[in-house]
Amino acid sequence: MPKMKTNRAAAKRFKKTGGSRIKRATAFRRHILTKKSSKRKRHLRAPAYVESANIKAVEKRLLPYG
Repeated sequence: MPKMKTNRAAAKRFKKTGGSRIKRATAFRRHILTKKSSKRKRHLRAPAYVESANIKAVEKRLLPYG
């Protein structure tokens, strides 16, 4: 039987942390930044994590054997 493949789209979007949380990018940081305040943009820089309700689905895509 061939190896199972990790979903590459998910691998590019999510990273697993040392504490077994899953880090993700924050939305609303890509474009149309002129109308957003500096404070808002600064807070969007902070790391975001996948919610507990979605962790199983993301892990299934990232780690097919785990």
